[in-house]
Amino acid sequence: MKISIRVLAAACCLSFPAGAQTLPPADIYVLGEIHDNPAHHATQTRLVAELDPTAVVFEQLTDEQADRITPETPRDAHVLGRILDWEESGWPDIAFYAPIMAASDAVILGAAGAPGDLSAYGLEEPLPAEEQTAREALQAEAHCGALPERMLPDFVVRQRAADALFASRTIAAFDAHGGPVVLITGNGHARTDWSVPASIARVRPELRVFSLIQGEGGATLPGDAVVQAEAPERPDPCAAFR
Repeated sequence: MKISIRVLAAACCLSFPAGAQTLPPADIYVLGEIHDNPAHHATQTRLVAELDPTAVVFEQLTDEQADRITPETPRDAHVLGRILDWEESGWPDIAFYAPIMAASDAVILGAAGAPGDLSAYGLEEPLPAEEQTAREALQAEAHCGALPERMLPDFVVRQRAADALFASRTIAAFDAHGGPVVLITGNGHARTDWSVPASIARVRPELRVFSLIQGEGGATLPGDAVVQAEAPERPDPCAAFR
């Protein structure tokens, strides 16, 4: 497994694969991923083990699913897959996520589910024109150009709402359990300029947030640090849209 790292935060020093990793002190660590890349999940697992967080919040789980994981639940892929109804979830193999859940004794929490009150996150405020255009372009690219242009603003609204929801759930975990708290999420939600870190800064600017973006050797999104790993073999993601 070849992993290279570009550190963007001056206080941060990461070292892979040999030696211990040292992350700067933070209250919340947002560990991004490309969902089907096993190297990214291996990195998350190693960092969770080192950080020994009080709670790990997963984009992939609802509160109701997370409640099924008790301190006595074996952090085993087979057991977790069964109790979480993982095969019906649409996420990649539970074997990617079970080691992260087993890497510490942290409480496992869900970031998905009913949104609650997100009014503090300014979701009704229009975005700057340049950012709106950039976000719509990313949504078009993510959906292989198959979305009608008129639908792109709605997808941007959904992404903003998800960022606010994940931020809200992560802050609630910090308030309930203390820090540090880890959020496991996709790179799109981990980017520092307008996603979960920015949402947290909007409502709780006193919290220290560190965001890790994980790429596959090409251009990456803004983060406090960037990890590059090899891309796995995967089918053409745009084949379903043709």
